[in-house]
Amino acid sequence: MVNSEEVLDRTFGALSDRTRRAILRRLSAGEATVGELAAPFDMSMPAITKHLNVLETAGLIQRQRDGRMKRCSVRQDGLKPAEDWLTGQTMFWNGQLDQLETFLAREKAASDA
Repeated sequence: MVNSEEVLDRTFGALSDRTRRAILRRLSAGEATVGELAAPFDMSMPAITKHLNVLETAGLIQRQRDGRMKRCSVRQDGLKPAEDWLTGQTMFWNGQLDQLETFLAREKAASDA
């Protein structure tokens, strides 16, 4: 069984590379073949395949065979674990900043009195 930390590691690891982010941006416009995804990059097909493997292992894309071609598409729920984690972090830090603001307001009120 894969734990949530491993899922986050794979997701953020996949997103850490600009080529993989560019592939995801392209796929957000619709599915594409591996050849179409490789076209804008000056790298070999094996290198593109490695990037696609990372994205697929992270659960961000899926590949399916269409005859002799492989088509790739974005997994709609692929970023959900990262989104949930970021939402939790946002809520935590907003709470911390709210507490700091309250503390500073009390300190200012006490020093003005």
